[in-house]
Amino acid sequence: MRTPELPPVHEAWLPRDHPLHRPRHGRRQLVALICALAFFSAPLSSWLFGARPEQLENRPLAEFPSVTEGFGFFTGLNGWATDHLPFRKGAVQAVSGISRGVFGEPAPLAGGSHGSPVGAGQVDAKPPIDESVFPPVIEGRDGWLYLGHDVSYRCVPSRTMDEVIAGLRAWRKAVESSGRTFQLVIAPDKSTEYPEHLPEDYAGKDCSEAARAEFWRRVPEATGAIDLRGALRRAAERNGHPIYHDIDTHWTHEGGATMVYQLAERLSPGITGTWRMTPSRRYPHSADIPDLLGQDRTVDIQAYALAPDGGEDNAQFKPSDFHEPLHLRSTPKPGMITKPVRMVGDSFTQFASPYLAATYSDITITHPDNVATNPAATADLLAQGEVVTFELSERFVAGGRYPLLNPDVAAEVGQVLAAHPVR
Repeated sequence: MRTPELPPVHEAWLPRDHPLHRPRHGRRQLVALICALAFFSAPLSSWLFGARPEQLENRPLAEFPSVTEGFGFFTGLNGWATDHLPFRKGAVQAVSGISRGVFGEPAPLAGGSHGSPVGAGQVDAKPPIDESVFPPVIEGRDGWLYLGHDVSYRCVPSRTMDEVIAGLRAWRKAVESSGRTFQLVIAPDKSTEYPEHLPEDYAGKDCSEAARAEFWRRVPEATGAIDLRGALRRAAERNGHPIYHDIDTHWTHEGGATMVYQLAERLSPGITGTWRMTPSRRYPHSADIPDLLGQDRTVDIQAYALAPDGGEDNAQFKPSDFHEPLHLRSTPKPGMITKPVRMVGDSFTQFASPYLAATYSDITITHPDNVATNPAATADLLAQGEVVTFELSERFVAGGRYPLLNPDVAAEVGQVLAAHPVR
């Protein structure tokens, strides 16, 4: 039997009574198109009427994707539209309130898998986090909150531990072979420093604890990284209170200052002997983890004055997320590090920058994102220093989620440093 030939026109153009007629857009398709148009146009239309998006997570809002990214333009629209939806914060708060008030349990709110609370770069392809398994927030004992990525990044790593170590070693080699001093410090996760407030059981407990143990057993020794855990515990004991905030993922100013002391002593042993640190102002700081639960909560911040020569306060408070490099300079005094220092640091360094400014006469800080997204500019920046310091967060290193861990990035920057050696 002969198969009938298909008509030479599109099926939508056939007469309605033709058996092969299909409308170009059925009613369901039309409804879907209208909904999609409303979703993606809502941020723009609301902006025209004065509404502005609010940052819920400790990361920049997703940028509008570039048309040069090919199909990535379309895949990137979802993250941009979600971040820029008007009244998103109110919606999150409403969902959280209903879930807790009606069902007596926290809402399964997503933490934004396209980004991260303490800002890893978006260069690498990273394994997605299934937030139906790993929630964005872990609610611990005594009201403590933990960032879910403390667990999920260890359980779903982007790189093996061997690859992480190789990446960090590549940076040490690139910097030191140019005659510069390299310092690497890892900011421990709050769940590492204060595991006693974690719940008895939670998703990923076994795999995250195993990964944490392997990390601290291998990484400091293999890479020369400064292990701050002991120094932080001793500082907390001296001060009589925890050195991490109970509802924020970061350490306090005392934690940032502890890192500053440790770094300075390794550059110039005994230099901190003249330092005098005293309490200064207190101020409220918006806590990052409650935002993921749709809550507005603050932590009380105790800041400090720091006089490197024991005299007048030399601290500088200049808020920055370091995506635009922060330059801190002051007149050299006794007790200060006078060699030019260039630093790569994330949000933990925000709680240390006032004391870095107090004790370094010339320091510039840039964010880890910048290293991989613009290695040429990073190379030029690091080449200006005689000392290169990296502060990296445990969760991102242990999970292999820093793009700068790619040895090719270190090699590219290292070529520039080698062309401008320190004698």
